[in-house]
Order: sequence, then C-alpha cells, then structure tokens
Amino acid sequence: MDITSGLEQTFQDGKIYRHVNALIVAHLRDSNFNQAASAVASATMTPLNVEFPPNKLLELVAKGLAVEKDEMLRGVSSTTLFDSSVPSAYGSVPAPRVVSMDFSAVHDVKGASKSFSKHETRHISEHKNVARCARFSPDGRFLATGSADTSIKLFELSKVKQMMLPDQRDGAPVRPVIQTFYDHLQPINDLDFHPHNTILISGAKDRTIKFFDFSKAVARKAFKIIQDTHNVRSVSFHPSGEFLLAGTDHPIAHLYDVNTFQCYLSANVQETSNGAINQVRYSSTGGIFVTASKDGAVRLWDGVTSQCVRSILSAHGTAEATSAIFTKDQKYVLSSGKDSMVNLWELGTGRLVKQYPGATHTQLRSQAVFSETEEFVLSIDELSNEIVIWDALTAEKVARWPSNHVGSPRWLEHSPVEASFVTSGTDRSIRFWKEA
Repeated sequence: MDITSGLEQTFQDGKIYRHVNALIVAHLRDSNFNQAASAVASATMTPLNVEFPPNKLLELVAKGLAVEKDEMLRGVSSTTLFDSSVPSAYGSVPAPRVVSMDFSAVHDVKGASKSFSKHETRHISEHKNVARCARFSPDGRFLATGSADTSIKLFELSKVKQMMLPDQRDGAPVRPVIQTFYDHLQPINDLDFHPHNTILISGAKDRTIKFFDFSKAVARKAFKIIQDTHNVRSVSFHPSGEFLLAGTDHPIAHLYDVNTFQCYLSANVQETSNGAINQVRYSSTGGIFVTASKDGAVRLWDGVTSQCVRSILSAHGTAEATSAIFTKDQKYVLSSGKDSMVNLWELGTGRLVKQYPGATHTQLRSQAVFSETEEFVLSIDELSNEIVIWDALTAEKVARWPSNHVGSPRWLEHSPVEASFVTSGTDRSIRFWKEA
C-alpha cells in the first residue's frame, strides 16, 4: 500500500513538473524570448510548440499569490489591512458563459448580428446628488455606487433581484442597500472591489483613496486612507490584490502597494499638457494596464515596470478619451470618448479594428462596456437619453432603449458574470437592469 502510494505520488509530481515546464516554455515563446524558450524546451524535453491560452502562466501566478496572501491574513488582528470576517464564497467568480470573443476573425456577414435579450429595469435607490459611478464586485454579488453627495451605497444583488419579483410589489419592502459609507469630503469619481477580500475602495476629488471593509455591518468610515497629491479620477485593483492604480489629474498613473501604501511612478514618460487620466484599468492578469486621458490618447503600460509600451495618440481626436477596458483575452482594448465614438483597438499593433458609431456622448464622462460574454457593447446616447447596444463582432446596432432616467445617465456598468447592468445619472437615481 505504501509502495503504491509512493509510486502514485511520483507520477503525480512528474505530471506537475511537466506542466510547469510547458507553461514556462509557452510563456517565454509567446513573449518573444525564443532563444530562452528553446533552451528550456531542450533542457526539459518539452515540445517547443506546446499550446496554452495567452498569459496562462501569469494568470496562475496571480491566483497563487492571492491564495498565499489570503492564507497569511487569516487570524490577523483587526488593526491590519485586510482583517475581516470574509464570507468563504466571496471572490469566487462563476464561470462566464463565454470565456472571450475572437475579434481577429472576419465577422462582416450581413444578418449575422445577435439579438440582445429584453431586460426589465427598476429604480432601486437614489443619492442626494448626482450618481457619478458604479462598480460590481468580481463575483457579481455586490454593487457599489458613488455620488457627488460624497456617499457610497453598497447593494446586495440578491436583494435587488428579490425586490424586482412581481410578488414583492405588494409584500414587505425589500431593502437592497445594505450599507452606506460617509467619509469623503468631495464628490466620488470611481470605485473598485478587492478581488479576494471584502474591501471596497473609492477615489474622489478630495485627493484620497479610501478603504472600506463591508464585512463589518456597522462600519461607516474608511479603515485606511491613501492621501494622493491630485484629484483621484479612477482606481483599479491589481488581480492579485497586492497593488492598486490611481488615475489622477497627473498624466502618469500612480501605483500603490496596498500593504505599505508606497507610491511608485514610472520614469521616462513624456508628460502632456493636458494628460489627466480619466480612467485606468488592469488587464485580467495584471500584466498590462490601460489609461484613457483627457488629451484624447489611450496608452498601454507594462504592469510590472509601469513603462508605457504603446501610445494611441488622438484615439478620440482632440476630444477626451473617457474610458478604456481590456477584452478577456487581453488582445484588444475598448475605448470611448467625447467625440461620440466607441473604438476597438488591437494591442499588438495599435490598429483600429472596429468602430461602434451612433451614440452621442460629448459632455459626460461616460463609458462603453462589454456584456459579460463580450458578445455586445453598451454605451449611452446623451441626446436621445437612450442606452445603445451593438453586436460586438459585427458593430451593428441591435437595440436602443429609453434609459428611464430624467436626463442622460452619467454611468453604465455591466455585471462581470451575468446578463445585468446598472445605470446612474444626473437625476441622482440608480437603475438596475436584468435579463427578462
């Protein structure tokens, strides 16, 4: 029995070593370190043409570091950064219905566009002033909104859905807002959830990034604060949870270590005269990040060195670039700007791949987003006060829906795991939309 167990363990260890070697070879080859890839392949008897999804090794390392961090933090005193009674299920992201879309193939056949499912919508809450931003948690269980009234509302999505059931209209009222945070002095610009812990961060005009622990029901104030030197326009957690980026009025993103709060700035970057960053977002593995700037440019940055690796100047002409997000496969970036255009860019070449026209946005810092499957692109038309939806592959408009807001929504954010999204606006209201 002991001999058999030992043999099984030896075989299992060998399988793991072969898998690790294959990941290393694929990573080196795909990163154009061909000589190093050949040397490792030869030394480990690994096929040089071994195939893995792009950045698979980086993704596994990021996940491993996050698990290691989580294990280290268990049982730590309440004064440390990430101490919280974290629900065991938080951060476990359900598998999406489609991993990613292949935008490199030709999809210009007429009549090939998909239809966007009907959604029902409901007003779920409102702030006392303009609702400026919204964000879903990575597991899709929570939603946070930030306002010019300096408050943050936290929603539990199961309660929002319960609130929308027909048999709830005449029953006891369901309260989907589970917490409200008050700790900023000026309007809130952006929010993000920690990928593995019940931590919500906010960036605001008061030049601060604040950390809120939403596992503590009575907490109303931040338990940690980063004091930046500029208006914080956008925030984004690294997928490991170890770092965060702040896009500010400064033309270079500020990288913070969330444990030490030390700030790192990229050197050797030419500053533009009007390069304030409207939005910053990490890719799914954290190997690269993107900034959308007031000077109209979309810039790509190395996630390790923070060096600018590509600048798409005049991505939106002379108008501001207001948003930029990666596709799941990290090969493309979707951007929107105050030139009323939504564009899809190829990272490797900086080439404009697709345009999604027909939605006017010239005033608000609105954004364009993908549906959870990346089959559709959604944005706002300010003039008609409508939500516009395109087939992501054919770029054909497939729906225009009244927003039901009084005045155009300021923000639209889609759930990362299901067919639902949220809009918030100058009318102070929050509306939730879900597949009917």
